[in-house]
Amino acid sequence: MEFEAVIGLEVHAHLSTQSKIFCSCPATYGALPNTQVCPVCLGMPGVLPVLNKTVVEYAMRMALAVDCQVAEHSVFARKNYFYPDLPKNYQISQYENPLAEHGKIEIETAAGRKRVGITRIHMEEDAGKLTHDGAKSRVDLNRTGVPLIEIVSEPDMSTPEEAGAYLRKLHAILRYLDICDGNMEQGSFRCDANVSVRRKGEKALGTRAELKNMNSFKNVERGLAFEINRQTAICAEGGVVVQETRLFDATSGRTEPMRGKEEAHDYRYFPDPDLVPLRVDQTWKEQVRSSLPELPDAKKERFVAQYGLSAYDAEVLTAERAVAEYFEACVSHVNNPKQAANWITGPLFSVMNQKGVGIGDVPVRAEALAQLIGLTDSGVISGKIAKTVFDLILETGRQPRDIVEEKGLTQVSDSSELEAAVDAVIAESPAEVEAYKGGKKKLMGFFVGQVMKRTKGKANPQMVNELIVKKLGS
Repeated sequence: MEFEAVIGLEVHAHLSTQSKIFCSCPATYGALPNTQVCPVCLGMPGVLPVLNKTVVEYAMRMALAVDCQVAEHSVFARKNYFYPDLPKNYQISQYENPLAEHGKIEIETAAGRKRVGITRIHMEEDAGKLTHDGAKSRVDLNRTGVPLIEIVSEPDMSTPEEAGAYLRKLHAILRYLDICDGNMEQGSFRCDANVSVRRKGEKALGTRAELKNMNSFKNVERGLAFEINRQTAICAEGGVVVQETRLFDATSGRTEPMRGKEEAHDYRYFPDPDLVPLRVDQTWKEQVRSSLPELPDAKKERFVAQYGLSAYDAEVLTAERAVAEYFEACVSHVNNPKQAANWITGPLFSVMNQKGVGIGDVPVRAEALAQLIGLTDSGVISGKIAKTVFDLILETGRQPRDIVEEKGLTQVSDSSELEAAVDAVIAESPAEVEAYKGGKKKLMGFFVGQVMKRTKGKANPQMVNELIVKKLGS
């Protein structure tokens, strides 16, 4: 009997505002515990929340970017539950009347493009943070009141890979819009997954489990894979899946029960009496829409059409807005998009991965990389020397042209000098010459390598190849 999974995701994204959603406390990460709080976010008696307008605009940016319908009228509600990191014993969120509904994004899957619906996007405040040390627990309320948007998908995904693709696309859009830094380790972008299984062909949904504690794209995929296998095994044996919240353990790769899954009625939602309904008129909505940047899918299509890149290269370059901007800055100085793409996705990405930094923190500026490509294209230096120059730029931060002049790295293109080097290599390699003339044409690489060795990598490779063919052919 075959089963299939049904997956829906709830993504919480911290909005990168300077202050919190309902007070003027800083919303920055990393301050000393309980130093970014005030009577409002601490829930003291008699205080009143005041809505941060920028939070609404940031939430609208995301809603419009994923084709949601932004409601003219939305309402804040109180979500009641009792936990040590929630000073008021309720969270201000939205429930029956959210800011936006009925959106979509498209993801790439093994079977092609797939549409994933977005049920709703609403605003809410974050809770504090608990840390546990043996028998002791400590609470840091700095995060209380930090603005969030919750993005709730339709249950349109059926594999862990599809869920991973959806999350990566959302993450890219949020960062393109510059409304969330997307840092999963700091909790700026986090995901809860609802997953169930059913027999293939059935329309009714199975009993779902909610997965928490997945702090990377890979761990989301791992957690879903384990849970799908767990539920499938239960159903295949005629058992019953229990509705519950489960935690993913990254070390073991397993999910474990945490608590019974709450339903909406458990939270006793009701409209917050301290906040008036939010009204978004058409003028405000269009102002926000006009501020949207070119988004990843549109940029990818343009890179293919404008620069002649492959779909793969375009997708890699547009996954991060800063990388796409670096690429365009580079090709604005040198007309060789393919070489720019190769340098960025090869050596530059390698440096970024090794150092754990973004492209803006690599000491090779876009103008310097363009200059390096130009020196190679014009024949001033060889491709091999270009790699040496790249390493020296990383080390010193100097301009490629200055490094080439100072180190004497200019490519040798003088025909008489190259011919002398080729003649010397041929004279020293009688066995290889005989084998080459006998049909072992792969030895061309040997001869070129020997000439490069004699010239310390400065020989013009094309001229060397032509000279070797000419001499050995005769």
